[in-house]
Amino acid sequence: MVTKVGTENDRLEMLQNLIKLDHAAVEAYQAAIDRLDNQAWREQLAEFKADHMRHIRELSPLVQHMGGEVPESGGAKEMLTQGKVAMSAIMGDDAILRAMKSNENDTNTAYENAAENAPPEAREILQRGLADERRHCNWILAQLGAEPRPEVTSRPRSESSRPGQHGWH
Repeated sequence: MVTKVGTENDRLEMLQNLIKLDHAAVEAYQAAIDRLDNQAWREQLAEFKADHMRHIRELSPLVQHMGGEVPESGGAKEMLTQGKVAMSAIMGDDAILRAMKSNENDTNTAYENAAENAPPEAREILQRGLADERRHCNWILAQLGAEPRPEVTSRPRSESSRPGQHGWH
């Protein structure tokens, strides 16, 4: 699934959607931890879950400062990310990691978009979050025997994503 999180024109909505996505990731990581047999993988996923919890803590004050409500859950996205993990559990640990890779693809895309389109007050937090997301994805890929993603994407910036042309509300 391709996410549109991080491409919103309204920066408050973008940050709220990132928080929802991080809530969904926290729940998906917990679902994976509960189902994995591999203890080392459970421990690593617990660290990644903690990263997503930190993202929520770091983004929440920005949302509040902008007058918005901080989302308390991932909503429908939470059910989808957990469902991928739950369904894969019947096929073993590798399948669980493949489901988590699919979830991390969404969070990587969202943080790439958000970091590129971020308001100045959120840029540093989103860059740190993006670094975390890339680390998560690369660890999962390494466990599955796949090539890691490059640290820097070569996606060209679209006209609508250039600073000053965003129409922030």
